[in-house]
Amino acid sequence: MPNTNTVIGRILAVDDQPANLRTLAALLSRVGYEVATAATGDDALVQADARVPDLILLDMMMPGQDGFAVLAEVGKRPTLRNVPVVFLTAAQDRELLLRAFDGGAVDYVTKPFLPEELLARVHAHIGLKLARDRLERVARERQELVNLVAHDLKNPLTSALFASDVLLQNGCRPERVPRYLEMIRDSAQDALGYIRRYLETQSGRDPRPDASASLGEVFAWLAQRHELHFENRGMRLVAPLPGDDAAVAIDPLVLRQVGENLLSNAMKYAPGSDVDLSARRGAAGYWQVLVEDRGPGIPASQQRALFEPFVRLSEVDPANGLSSGLGLSLARQIIADHGGALWYEDREGGGARFVIELPAAR
Repeated sequence: MPNTNTVIGRILAVDDQPANLRTLAALLSRVGYEVATAATGDDALVQADARVPDLILLDMMMPGQDGFAVLAEVGKRPTLRNVPVVFLTAAQDRELLLRAFDGGAVDYVTKPFLPEELLARVHAHIGLKLARDRLERVARERQELVNLVAHDLKNPLTSALFASDVLLQNGCRPERVPRYLEMIRDSAQDALGYIRRYLETQSGRDPRPDASASLGEVFAWLAQRHELHFENRGMRLVAPLPGDDAAVAIDPLVLRQVGENLLSNAMKYAPGSDVDLSARRGAAGYWQVLVEDRGPGIPASQQRALFEPFVRLSEVDPANGLSSGLGLSLARQIIADHGGALWYEDREGGGARFVIELPAAR
């Protein structure tokens, strides 16, 4: 029997008879379920839309919108489609019961019902529903982790590949060779750092619970890491270092990761343009990081979808298939997880401006 001190699921009971609703509410709430009631099909749908239940107990025969009509509406709504529906019926008509199952009902209970039978069926179907929800949540979280790891490893691996290609093609002056070798080594260390951080997070440990990032140090790292990338493309990164007081509440590795994403986008979508990386004070207690270019900018018609998953900035993929369209979506989520915001705005005089706003470090 369920724990009576804990809410173990939410049930929406629908019946045109007030006495039946009182009986259902008393029986189900006594064993720990949260119960909502509706006397009409319209009211049931309004309540279900406002707060999705874990199970619907639905009277088959009601005046006006009967149970079959409500069941059809439930099946049409994406948020309700996976909610199990158990019919309550006094009818023993085989055709009606087959029609109910064809419409999507998972079970039925005949009225007048035995409390033990009703509870047994409710427990079984809610247990299945909650187990399925947990499995879907685990699958979703694992897919999000895969997306995040794949995206984060792309930047250091791209840097290592760029440097090794230059060395293999004998395309750099001898005095530059140590720089490219250092880029390969540092990129490998960054990739291992990302993997280590994900492993710590998955094990339940926060790798940097009170982390803070110096914007000056992050800017210096980004400028040093990507100077050769910009130079190779005939571009220039302008990154004046902020003062020592410019620090934000985020792991430096994470901020570097988001900064790399925005800089790589600027290199891809604003070819030939200088890119400006700067910092300024935002709202009280916040710092802002700006990444700006003089490229074509983002058309107003595309700006709304800019941070949606799997959306690219243009029909042409300058990354030759290496871009998943997840970068900006993940970057915004990462910044939001740290109490900040990431948005786009048109740059005065033409071009694109991405703004990261984060709480100042304590």
